[in-house]
Amino acid sequence: MYLAKSFMSDKKQHNSQQPLVLAVEDHDDSLLLISYALESLGCRFICQKDSATTLLVAKEYQPDLIMLDILLPSINGIDVMGYLKKEPLTSGIPVVAVTALSDKEDQERILQAGFAGYLCKPYMIEDLELLIRRLLCGKFQFFSTYQLCQE
Repeated sequence: MYLAKSFMSDKKQHNSQQPLVLAVEDHDDSLLLISYALESLGCRFICQKDSATTLLVAKEYQPDLIMLDILLPSINGIDVMGYLKKEPLTSGIPVVAVTALSDKEDQERILQAGFAGYLCKPYMIEDLELLIRRLLCGKFQFFSTYQLCQE
């Protein structure tokens, strides 16, 4: 299957039971930051810049969590969320909005669209870690950023 502008982590040191996260972000720097953060937590991940193929990728790989930017060029994150919720294979996957939209009305609109969480850019890696741990209910063994710094 051809995935335009997507890549998947393949770190062998991570157990295959570690969570798989799909991150959809159109800015290279933000996508790189997300990938570093997910890797430091011990997550497997797929990073994608093109929101038009997000539904296909989510159906194919069945991630445990999706991190979705809202302001995307081809299809905005709220519309992508609608497609994900209508599809039986993806409707149960928790989706986190990762966005620069920071006012109260935007946050309420995003959460009402069905997002399981909201993370405002710029964010701290600790905030990302807490959100991921909360949404994945401690089912997986994570590496904390504190533990990594101690090694």
